[in-house]
Amino acid sequence: MLSVLPKTEGVLEEEHGRGHHLGAQVYVRLGEETIVDEGWGENRPGVPISPDDISLWLSATKPVVAIAFAQLVERGVVDLDVPVAQIIPEFAQSGKDRITFHHVLTHTGGFRKADVSWDDDSWEDILAVICRTPPESDWRPGEKAGYHVATGWYVLGESIQRLTDRSLPEILRSKIFDPLGMDDSWLGIPPASYHSYGDRISPSYDATRNLEPHTFFNSEEGAAVVRPGGNGRGPVRDLGRLYAALLGGGSLDGQRILKPDTVSRFISRQRTGLYDHTFRHQMDWGFGFILNSARYDEARVPYGYGPHASQETFGHSGWQSACAFADPEHQLVVAWVCNGTPGEPRHHRRQRALNRAIYEDLGIA
Repeated sequence: MLSVLPKTEGVLEEEHGRGHHLGAQVYVRLGEETIVDEGWGENRPGVPISPDDISLWLSATKPVVAIAFAQLVERGVVDLDVPVAQIIPEFAQSGKDRITFHHVLTHTGGFRKADVSWDDDSWEDILAVICRTPPESDWRPGEKAGYHVATGWYVLGESIQRLTDRSLPEILRSKIFDPLGMDDSWLGIPPASYHSYGDRISPSYDATRNLEPHTFFNSEEGAAVVRPGGNGRGPVRDLGRLYAALLGGGSLDGQRILKPDTVSRFISRQRTGLYDHTFRHQMDWGFGFILNSARYDEARVPYGYGPHASQETFGHSGWQSACAFADPEHQLVVAWVCNGTPGEPRHHRRQRALNRAIYEDLGIA
């Protein structure tokens, strides 16, 4: 129950009545105080969802990888304006030699597509296809925008691995998850850990098919895939702790993951006013973060933060299910995940309604 957030609970109930999810996890932090860290509804039929359950974040995972890259930038290991091909030479194939990490993190590189099976192909095979695939025609890097759902994040993850000589899951564990106390967060859950969690693994449901379980997402195999742009998992409070650290200038509970200047750089507007050819709407971006783009029509902007979020709000959402953000003006952190994917238009309405309700429940609308 979300007794301190009655409007928010009302939205969850209404959306449940429409068959859009079984349950949700909600985390809200205002200043130094955790207002809500709760589960609402069911994990699976007849089983209540707990705030400790392991939820799928989907693309809300992306900022975690961006932060790992930011740590390397901060240490002087790599620069954002360096061509990707300087770290991954084979990426230069087919005319991609001018694409930089700045382009990758602002989704302006122009290599959105790759003819692969994201579920079945190996990391190495996916990367090889991305590297040899030509950029999209009539696309000048940095001048045209389009959200790269997966391709850019394999490039970013591979670059982190080559620059550190460690696997991406190891880097995220040692440099982000462990310092911030995100003990149950993962990029790819090893089979032994998957089995030890048992019923704490929260299934995801296709609400366009009467809440039919997502077969691959919910499988041991699906949980184990190291997909840098979309297979982070953990209690949603862990995403909240990540944003609390960013709101604190890169530090939480005495543990620093970034310097304040680095945080400011990555969450500031690096891409402004460009039409996003994937989302089909104007959107502003930092380096790996979606910035509040309500000024381009709040009622229509995809994966927005609602009508009450301040201009400087930053975060990232997950496909038809998750949202996490920080609002510096209000010192607010919000993270939530619903376990049903109802289709883009229905989810966008749900996301706007939930974020609106949270602000109004807190009296900061």
